[in-house]
Amino acid sequence: MTEFSMTINGSAVPTSETFGVVNPATGEIFAQAPQCSREQLDTAMESAYKAHLQWRVDEGARREVLHAAADALSAAVDELAPVLTAEQGKPLADAKAEITRASVWFNYFADLEFPPEVIQDNEKAFIEVVRRPLGVVAAITPWNFPVSLATWKIAPALLAGDTMVLKPSSFTPLATLKMGELLGRVLPPGVLNVVSGVSGLGQWMTSHPVPRKISLTGSTETGMQVAAAAAPDLKRLTLELGGNDPAIVLDDADPATIGEKLFWGAFTNNGQVCTAIKRVYVPERLYGDIVDALAEQARSVRVGNGMTEGIRLGPINNRPQFDRVSELVADAISGGASAVTGGKPIEGPGYFYEPTILANALDGTRIVDEEQFGPALPVVAYRSLDQAVERANASNFGLCGSVWGTDVERAWQVAARLECGTAWVNTHLAVQPNQPFGGWKWSGIGVENSRWGFYGFTELQTLHLAKS
Repeated sequence: MTEFSMTINGSAVPTSETFGVVNPATGEIFAQAPQCSREQLDTAMESAYKAHLQWRVDEGARREVLHAAADALSAAVDELAPVLTAEQGKPLADAKAEITRASVWFNYFADLEFPPEVIQDNEKAFIEVVRRPLGVVAAITPWNFPVSLATWKIAPALLAGDTMVLKPSSFTPLATLKMGELLGRVLPPGVLNVVSGVSGLGQWMTSHPVPRKISLTGSTETGMQVAAAAAPDLKRLTLELGGNDPAIVLDDADPATIGEKLFWGAFTNNGQVCTAIKRVYVPERLYGDIVDALAEQARSVRVGNGMTEGIRLGPINNRPQFDRVSELVADAISGGASAVTGGKPIEGPGYFYEPTILANALDGTRIVDEEQFGPALPVVAYRSLDQAVERANASNFGLCGSVWGTDVERAWQVAARLECGTAWVNTHLAVQPNQPFGGWKWSGIGVENSRWGFYGFTELQTLHLAKS
């Protein structure tokens, strides 16, 4: 791997200290990332603040630059994807798809219109409501989709006229740093600053006096800490946090038809998706068939190094998460669940874990009640649909959920009863840039994507002209 630098005020910035980045397929450090100092963070924030004064002025220029950013990402897929696979673990094809999706987000927001809204125009007054930029945004992104989730924040913020200081996860900083260098060639200096580090960098950002907004994608625990840090300065917040998504299979579902879709709704990105299916509720009549259909998929999927052609599932990204998944599966088995497939780590180097389907799982066990965020799926039996909906909703999480059945109208009605930000019917993980995305309860505050997500990077201003 080549050297990696932060991007501050449009320039590549080295650091005196670095930290190691582990390849999860080997468990070994393979590259060094820059460790941002407090002084460098101050410089990044000041750069973003100064850049905002001019960036907010010309909406047309902002749209042109966003299109140029999309083109730059599209042209760099082959350059960025191997870096993303090496640090995150996902198969190379998935890494390329993630970067391609990131360019789609830039193009969507480059074309998103937000015209003023006239709410009164008569002999007494002309009143118009407009959206104005907030200023500087501090953005913090996770390790599961480092590039695409960064663009969920960058694109709408920059369209609004905001500028940004972005920090990727210390587990996966490299592709984001490279993206910062790449976009630094098309964005004016200071509009997007990318810093990296461990040892409190996130806390420095969230408590820094310059940003007017914090946008975080991360765990619920981290979200609570960020909300507390933002409170003294009344910083605006968008928090996209954890999920424990239920999938409810109705009694008219066809196991043979939905088995593969259910599996990939849970195991995409090796289960490391906040919106992935984390628990499946199945009527007793179909329970054995659904478990068998899921197990068949789990047994057939190839697990291995993401650089190897034909691999569908890579390693778990990091050692703490690997240990958590191992612990939750062991706890479930000791509590009476049975691993129909998997149930243990794969021998050898790296953080590989067998795709695991857990039968006889029960509500009240940790792997059903908590977010496993890995390649293990509990399947829970139910007797009545009302019971299944009640149990699906009996969670502090409320990110997404799905309902599966052949009677689409009935499934739609059941989906509407789920207490979550997105409820799908006969699909899962279907996310689009024009579709608002956010969670209820402990799963977040605010939404991302779409015009509603864009609004979160703006303030409303009312302009009132009195007529004589």
